[in-house]
Amino acid sequence: MPSMGLTKRAYSLAESMLAEPLPRRWAHSLGVANRARSLSPILGRDSELLVAAAVLHDVGYSPSIAVTGFHPLDGARFLRDQEGADERVVRLVAHHSCALLEAEERGLRHELETEFERERPELVDALIVADMTTTPDGEYTTPAARLSEIVQRYGPDTIVGRFIQRAAPEIHAAVERVESRMAAVAVGTQPM
Repeated sequence: MPSMGLTKRAYSLAESMLAEPLPRRWAHSLGVANRARSLSPILGRDSELLVAAAVLHDVGYSPSIAVTGFHPLDGARFLRDQEGADERVVRLVAHHSCALLEAEERGLRHELETEFERERPELVDALIVADMTTTPDGEYTTPAARLSEIVQRYGPDTIVGRFIQRAAPEIHAAVERVESRMAAVAVGTQPM
């Protein structure tokens, strides 16, 4: 993604992969990117990186690149192998929203872990919050409502349902960490 600005290129690519075949997924991705942008006070120089990863986080759902059926892995491989995307963006896409737990459910944990290093915990947390506070239609929601919606949509005994229920404690913990950091910045006790 070197020719355009990181986020401009990310938006263009995500739109080309999601807008037509998966308009609701595209709306969600736009909402996640907007939410990520709202977290910029705690991210400093990494704000653009997070917004780029946020708009691309679900690109692996695109029918044109879905290979394994596990969208974090498919998306990260596509971004790395076909697009030459920023390595940190690729890592965030690969590991977004507790993806290792879903990879485990799918028998793909070893592949995800060995192919893609994890990104800094602060960025991982921020992407979890952006994703888990955005509805499928791109609107703001609470983490509890989002988790409930995912379980209802997929079913509690499906791979996604089981994974998201296992991930819930970590998702809530990430939200608490991010909210604490945002509150600290708001009162001026944390440097950017």
